[in-house]
Amino acid sequence: MVAIFKQKSQANAFILLLYALVLKFSIFIHPIIPSTRKEDSFLYANILRWLSAAFKEVPIFFSILTFLLLFAQATLFNRICNHQKIFPKPNYLPAMSYILVTSLIPSWNYFSAPLLINSVMVWVFYRMTTMYNENRASDGSVFNIGALTGLATLLYYPAIAFLLLMFFALLVMRPFRLREWVMSLIGFTTPYYFLFILLYFTNQWDWKNVVPQILFRLPAIPASIWISIGIVLLIVPFLIGGFFVQANLNKMLIQYRKNWSLLLFYLLVAIVIILIDHTNFYENWIVTAVPFAAFHAAAYFYSNDRILLNVMHWLTFVFILWMNYHG
Repeated sequence: MVAIFKQKSQANAFILLLYALVLKFSIFIHPIIPSTRKEDSFLYANILRWLSAAFKEVPIFFSILTFLLLFAQATLFNRICNHQKIFPKPNYLPAMSYILVTSLIPSWNYFSAPLLINSVMVWVFYRMTTMYNENRASDGSVFNIGALTGLATLLYYPAIAFLLLMFFALLVMRPFRLREWVMSLIGFTTPYYFLFILLYFTNQWDWKNVVPQILFRLPAIPASIWISIGIVLLIVPFLIGGFFVQANLNKMLIQYRKNWSLLLFYLLVAIVIILIDHTNFYENWIVTAVPFAAFHAAAYFYSNDRILLNVMHWLTFVFILWMNYHG
């Protein structure tokens, strides 16, 4: 399977769809209607309230919507990796890894605010990587990065930590220009401007709907053996992929080194988000899926040990199936 996705073929898009359906078919068997949590923002709470009212009698709608979002995120992230030459040769490993990674924790297959912001942040990551090739980043480009990051915080308050990723991208990808930093901050506050107007004219003005409550707390120790094994299978390929990326950095152009630095910082910021969200649920951990998938793909791409690759992949694949249907 790894050898198939290591090639870039039009048939791989269809194979990826079948691959995703096999791994995530359990969400169609046991559909779940999501509920809001206090970390969810005013915007997401209203989106979920509307969807729940419209489809409360059809819970499988949320399973279908979740699957479509995950598959679209995997496909888009794969296109970004190929377009930005994250790997020397085009392949489907990032998409495969994203489907695999998001199947390791059962709650990552539930419809949630962090799942929605992953769609936003995949696009933000792409816009960040393209800044390096621009002789002068347009105001619109920098503004859009800020606006999308601000939108993410309106969907999920702890995502405000992605401000750090935006500043890091400007610092690494661009020479310092005060104008660009100011435009990014204006873009970040723009979604809040429209939210203020909406709240004011609908008589729902309340600072609690706007100002996020930021509290740091260590995540709870996993109470389930399945979660513990899933975390191990998440970390081990990441470490292997990180080793191979580090070993091949000298062979990469500076732009591609910066892309990997951006992915690593993305992961660090995502961990900060986990610390901000002080609940004992694991839905919010999905914000780490994009950088984890990139490093997992690196492990599969760079390793020449076919036995190691197949054992690592099929061990993860079988574990996911067993957890979904027997765990």
